[in-house]
Amino acid sequence: MSTLIRWNPVRDMVSFRRQMDRLFDNFMDESMAGRLENQSWGLALDIAENDNAFIVKASVPGVKPEDLDISLNDNTLTIRGEVKSDETIEEGQYHVRERRFGSFTRTLTLPRTVNRDAIDANYEDGVLTLNIPKSEEVQPRRITVNSGRNGQNGQNVLEGETA
Repeated sequence: MSTLIRWNPVRDMVSFRRQMDRLFDNFMDESMAGRLENQSWGLALDIAENDNAFIVKASVPGVKPEDLDISLNDNTLTIRGEVKSDETIEEGQYHVRERRFGSFTRTLTLPRTVNRDAIDANYEDGVLTLNIPKSEEVQPRRITVNSGRNGQNGQNVLEGETA
């Protein structure tokens, strides 16, 4: 003879939630450790602009300057590199391992035309600094107003007009 059990939806929902929590905890513990070591991640940048140039700064600690690949195509700047993993501890285990390893790429489009032949890249204390000069045609120009006839003292006169 079978026993009838009264259905309790709250008990079933709590049980279902515990099972889902356990599933996600196991997934995150096992798979994230391997993924963090080899994943591709974005590169955080600071970008400033003055009258003459764009200044781009990126923190890339642990990357050698020769391991950075910086390219400019039209107005699109791309910075690529890789942070190589440290050796793992063989006699023990990590308690915390949060530093990122793997390749990174960051691409951005600059809002104005730049002088690609005068770009300066500097790497110091783990910070990459790019000084990207604006092209001459987009730099602000100050226009002086002359006074006088044909640029001499007096009113400005257009060619062909008489005062």
